Amino acid sequence: MIRLKTEDLEQIKQLAEQTYPHECCGIMVGSVKNGVKTVTELIPAENQRSDSPANRYLITADFLRQLEGRLRGTGSGIMGFFHSHPDVPARPSSYDQEHAWPWYSYLIVCVRQGRAKEVHNWRLKDDRSAFDPEKLKLL
Repeated sequence: MIRLKTEDLEQIKQLAEQTYPHECCGIMVGSVKNGVKTVTELIPAENQRSDSPANRYLITADFLRQLEGRLRGTGSGIMGFFHSHPDVPARPSSYDQEHAWPWYSYLIVCVRQGRAKEVHNWRLKDDRSAFDPEKLKLL
């Protein structure tokens, strides 16, 4: 399960609407206690995909390295990633599955005609065979 403040979810939805018809993306930072991830900070990232930003996103390794450096020693870490799906369901694509890592949460917002709609959270199985829904609890 991952816990997220309602205002953080609203911020993700607004970012998804602002970047429409392209995918937005970012990182969820927080901590884990008793197997429950709690998000304490959102880090929006610029989608670095230039070839197909309407249906792909890219957060660069340099961006992640810099964030990990900033988080070192703070007790916080990367809990997962968020991105939007313009005009398609908030379900992981085969591309998402190929590029995801187990354990991390993947929150996806569907944006239809510029308006954020459904939101679903996912976690890739350890064997990378598929995503399972992961419970999202709003605080």
